[in-house]
Amino acid sequence: MNIRINSKNLLLIAALFFFILSACNKNKESLVEVSEIDTFIWNGLRQYYLWVDEVPDLDASSFSNDNELAQFLYAYNGDHEELFTNLLYRYGEIDKWSWIVDDYIALENSFQGITTSMGFEYGLVRIGDSDDIFGYIRYVVPNSPADQAGLERGEIFISIDGQSLTVNNYRDLLFERDAFSISFADIIDTTVTPNDKTVNLTAVVLQENPIHFSQIIDVDGIKVAYLVYNGFVSTYDFDLNDLFGTYQAAGVQELILDLRYNGGGSVRTATYLASMIYDTDTELVFTKSQYNSLVQEYLLNEYGSSFFDNFLYNEITATDNNPSEPINTLNLNRLYVLSTSGTASASELIINGLNPYMDVVMVGTNTHGKYVGSITLKDYDSDGNLNLSHTWAMQPIVFKTTNSLGVSDFVDGFAPTILATEDYSNILPFGDENEPLFKAALDHIRGISSSATIKSGLFISFKDSKDLKPFGKDMYSDQKLKK
Repeated sequence: MNIRINSKNLLLIAALFFFILSACNKNKESLVEVSEIDTFIWNGLRQYYLWVDEVPDLDASSFSNDNELAQFLYAYNGDHEELFTNLLYRYGEIDKWSWIVDDYIALENSFQGITTSMGFEYGLVRIGDSDDIFGYIRYVVPNSPADQAGLERGEIFISIDGQSLTVNNYRDLLFERDAFSISFADIIDTTVTPNDKTVNLTAVVLQENPIHFSQIIDVDGIKVAYLVYNGFVSTYDFDLNDLFGTYQAAGVQELILDLRYNGGGSVRTATYLASMIYDTDTELVFTKSQYNSLVQEYLLNEYGSSFFDNFLYNEITATDNNPSEPINTLNLNRLYVLSTSGTASASELIINGLNPYMDVVMVGTNTHGKYVGSITLKDYDSDGNLNLSHTWAMQPIVFKTTNSLGVSDFVDGFAPTILATEDYSNILPFGDENEPLFKAALDHIRGISSSATIKSGLFISFKDSKDLKPFGKDMYSDQKLKK
């Protein structure tokens, strides 16, 4: 998968990659009947997985014949998720991002911002050395159950269905629940104290607009746009371009891009956004991509070395619902990015890809550290026909990105230019000029040296709601490859 492959077909020929195992080979009685889903998993990872050379069980030479491979797959007894995770490279340590689903329809919906949700995103905070944690609401999706129940950014919650949150139970209490009651608290000095607010919530199907908040303000005669952008969702590309048209018409001179809760998404959308911020020169390389050796060689031979370069755009590509339209660009030479550990993948692509061309001033804390991306793999045969007998799909890591100068492998994320943190006891609304990260950016625009805003050491950032979602911190190509 390449970052810019709108018109290129990456259906790789199976013959390039050893053999395709027949799940029920009637001509070889020694072969056990292996699940076609397990066969799909092995073949797909064998062909596309970025770290395939690091996984012996994906090496053809590890199996002396078809039967030995069949026995290996059969041993998983149809546990598709276990097979998948065991074929990943140091799962949870090196590869923390590949995942598999049993319903690719839900997967594709998620890429368009459509999920079953109560409509709020949150962070989880550990209290000192204890196992106790609390959550704080980062933002609420408009017209969602959470919004209708009156939940607001900054509220603290401590229990679900009457059970106090801990490092041991938060997944069971919060993740993939259709309904629960949520109880709130206040932080007084450094003490988390329950209050009398409890709300019942039921999840519904939602489509979240990632353009969460926008305003234009005057800062000492400078027109400054502030945009809270929470996901690179291609469904809203034209809306994003319209917004930048508004910024352009207003004469915006500085942009504060709030990506602190943006876990990533579409690479193409990220490239559109970079073009809206900096330039529409289609000769400028935004990022480069790199694949495993087999895919890299195939693409190089098929398309040449320029295939791996991802250039800025000068127009939004036409879709079924919209004709193409020119990109509205601000042609800025400086960008402010508000960041946290929740700033991941495609958000980091914006930072890394624009760094060679403009001054990217980061305000907040270190980003997540994800420089790799994935594609959706469904079960296609070598003729391109989709297997309709199941709906399993994989989202494995298949490429890594660099910027035009070759910078990549930022495993610890990007460090901020200006250190600032949220105050969990007093999280202010977006656009409030006293909100610590926003204020630090405004002070820098004014030429004021801000002192770092640091939260109490008693409260330690632990996880966030997007850590609990398979697609929460993903960077993916819009191109769907076939195996």
